[in-house]
Amino acid sequence: MTFSIVGRSPDGSALGVAVASKFLAVGGFVPALEVGVGALATQAAVNLALKAEGLALLRGGASADEALDRFLAADEGRAERQAGAVDAGGRAATRTGADCHPWAGGEAGEGPEGSFAVQGNILAGPQVVDAMVASWRGSTAGRSLPRRLLAALEAGDAAGGDRRGRQSAALVVVAPGGGYGGSDVVVDLRSDDDPDPVAHLARMLAEHELLFGRTPPEDLLAWDDRLRAEVRRLLDAAGAGGGDLQVDLERWAGAHNLEERVRPGGHDRLDPVLLAQLRTVSDG
Repeated sequence: MTFSIVGRSPDGSALGVAVASKFLAVGGFVPALEVGVGALATQAAVNLALKAEGLALLRGGASADEALDRFLAADEGRAERQAGAVDAGGRAATRTGADCHPWAGGEAGEGPEGSFAVQGNILAGPQVVDAMVASWRGSTAGRSLPRRLLAALEAGDAAGGDRRGRQSAALVVVAPGGGYGGSDVVVDLRSDDDPDPVAHLARMLAEHELLFGRTPPEDLLAWDDRLRAEVRRLLDAAGAGGGDLQVDLERWAGAHNLEERVRPGGHDRLDPVLLAQLRTVSDG
């Protein structure tokens, strides 16, 4: 009743899971991941124990193959289970039980594009998995792991996805210190009940990147008199002036949930995304 992709970035720093289904709040059941350990998806007749026990096996040194095999060997309902996993070392595996509702199947791979495990059940056909794998393998250059996972999910959805229809989708990515406030959670987004959840997920990811994305240091703007004068004018127009420029800017950014766009440059550089948002709010 679900199609998913578990992925690891080419450099091994990030791990993620993207999933969609004709099932309410699928993101609350399928993904499990931990920095430096691995990521997995459990679906079909979901065995939630795989989330904790699978990660424990990976944490203990088991490969993706070994973790799934050892867990499923002790699972009396394994014929109805489906799962995919990628370990911290980049090894990938997928399993589909013989009694999963058709069409059901998956594919796992390892390579310079990053390791992946794609799987699905009650699908429109094998073309769903094929489309997701092709998207993953063709989307490496210059794209973040969240974007690549979403693109694979969109490809599967366009190829027919869950043959019963659409209801929910989720995207979770972790990387050391890569998230809000230095947390390991880079992205954690869920569309729990929507007629087009993958499209909803895409809109949320765009908003997430605006608020929490990180501009490369070389693209940050150096402060000069002209830039300071413009920012002062914009803050005044937004009703956020009257004090120290940097303090006013940080307060304005915090009030608009853009505080992550202040910290990378500190007082030495200005994020152009933050400036663009300030211009939009003040001049628009």
